[in-house]
Amino acid sequence: MKKDNKTTGIENDRAIENIMGNLLRTGVILAALTVAIGAVLYLVKNGFRLPEYSVFKGEPAELKSVGGIMREAFSLSSQGIIQLGLLILIATPVARVIFAIIGFTIEKDYTYTIISIIVLCILLFSLFA
Repeated sequence: MKKDNKTTGIENDRAIENIMGNLLRTGVILAALTVAIGAVLYLVKNGFRLPEYSVFKGEPAELKSVGGIMREAFSLSSQGIIQLGLLILIATPVARVIFAIIGFTIEKDYTYTIISIIVLCILLFSLFA
C-alpha cells in the first residue's frame, strides 16, 4: 500500500521533532552531569577551605577560551570541568538549530532553512562578537 506525500511529510515532521527533542534533552542532561561532576570535584578539593573575600581574583586566564577550557577539563581541573559543562549547555541550542537547517533542507522547505540560517548567524554572532 502506497502512502501519500502528506502522510509521509507528517511522519517526517514527527521524526524530526523527536530527534530535536532528544537532542535538547541529551544536551541538557550531559551539561548538568558534567557541571555536577565538576562541582563534586571542586567541593572535594576546596570544600573545607575558608573563602578569601578580601581579594577578588577573577576568572583564571586559561578558562577564557574554548581551548583552555578543554585543556583544563581533560587535566581534570574542577573549574575546567564546570566550564566544559556550561559550554555543552551553550552548544545545545546551537546544535538544535544546525539540525533544523539540515532537516528543513532535506524536506526542501527552503523558507524555514533560510530562517534557521539567520537564527544560527544571530546565535553565533552573539556568542563570538
